[in-house]
Amino acid sequence: MAEDSDLEKTEQPSQRRLDQAKEKGQVARSTELSTFSILLAGGATLWFMGASLNAHMVRLLHDALIFNQDVVFKPELMIPRLYDLSMDMLITFAPVLLMMLITALGAPLILNGWLFSTEALVPQFSRMNPITGIGRIISTNSLVELVKALGKATIVGGVATWVIWHHRDDVIQLASLSVTTAISQTGYLVCGSFLAIVSGMLLIVAIDVPFQLWSHNKKLMMTKEEIRQESKETDGNPEVKGRIRSMQREAARRRMMSAIPTADVVVTNPTHYSVALKYSDKGMSAPVVVAKGSHLIAHRIREIAQENNVPILEAPPLARALHKHTEIGDAIPEALYTAVAEVLAYVYQLKRYNTDGGVRPDQPGSLPVPVELDPGAVA
Repeated sequence: MAEDSDLEKTEQPSQRRLDQAKEKGQVARSTELSTFSILLAGGATLWFMGASLNAHMVRLLHDALIFNQDVVFKPELMIPRLYDLSMDMLITFAPVLLMMLITALGAPLILNGWLFSTEALVPQFSRMNPITGIGRIISTNSLVELVKALGKATIVGGVATWVIWHHRDDVIQLASLSVTTAISQTGYLVCGSFLAIVSGMLLIVAIDVPFQLWSHNKKLMMTKEEIRQESKETDGNPEVKGRIRSMQREAARRRMMSAIPTADVVVTNPTHYSVALKYSDKGMSAPVVVAKGSHLIAHRIREIAQENNVPILEAPPLARALHKHTEIGDAIPEALYTAVAEVLAYVYQLKRYNTDGGVRPDQPGSLPVPVELDPGAVA
C-alpha cells in the first residue's frame, strides 16, 4: 500500500519541475484569453478611430468608383491603381493592425510572461503515432475543448442574435440614408455589435484561464518517489552527504590535533574541556585558539600536549568560557584578555624556570573571568 501511494501524483510540483517544464515551452496558456484580447483591442481601436476611419473609407470608396478615360482605355493602368488603393487601405487600417499585433505579443505575458523555447520547435516523431493520436482525440482535454467550443457558439451566437434584434430598426433605416451617412452609421453599428459580441466571450475567458492554470499544475504533479529522487539529484544522496561531512570532520580534527604541539598552553576544566592557545607578537593581535574539545577529545588534547611538553593549566572557569565563546582559529574575546595574559605570563616564567632553573613560578589562582562568560557560573 505504501508503494502504491508513493506512485500516485499527490505532491505539488517543485520549483525545479516548473522551471524544467518552462524550458521545454510547457506553460499554462489560454487561447481564449489571447483571442479575446486581440479581438477586443481591434474592436476598441476601430471604435475610437470611428470618425477618422469613416472619412478615409468614404474617400477610398469615392476614388475606387471613379474611372477616368485613361484607366478605361489603358488596362495596364489598372494594376498600379489597384496597388495605390490597396496601400491606402493598408495605411488606413495600420493602427488597428498594429494594436492587434501588440496585443497578440502581450497577451501571453498576462499568465506566464514572455517565453521562447527552442525545445518546443524540435519535431517529436512520437506525435506521429496513430495510437497516441487517437488517445489525444479521445481525452479529457478534447472533451473540455468541445465544451468550450459549444459554450462559445452558444454565448457568442446568443449575444449576436440579441444585438441584431436590438438594432433591427437601425439596419432597416440604412437604405433610406445617404451614402456618407449610411457608411458612418454602418461603422458604428458594426463596431458596437462587434464589441458586444466580443464582450460575451468574457465569460468563456473567466472559466478557461483558471482551468488552464489548474490543468497545467495537474500535469506537473509529482509522486513522493519523484520528490525524493529530485531531492537526491539537487541536494545529493543523504548517505553520501553524511559520509562527506564525516570525512570533513575527521580531516578538521586531524588538522586540529596536529596544531596542538605548536600551542603555548592547554587550559583544562580539568576533565570536561580542553582549549589550546597560541600567541606570537608577530602577526597576532591576541592569543588564538588552535584546538578545543570536550570529554574524549579533551582527553586526547591533553595527551598530545603531554607528549609534546606543552604546559597544561587547570583553570575551569577560563576553560569553560573559552570553549563556549570561541571557535578554532578565533582570537579570544576581549573580556578574557587579562585572564589569558596571566596564564601566558605563568607559561613564559615556567619555560624560563625549566631552562635556567631558579624559583618555580606559582600557578595563577583565581583568574578574572567575567561571570557572564562562564557557563558554569551562569548555570
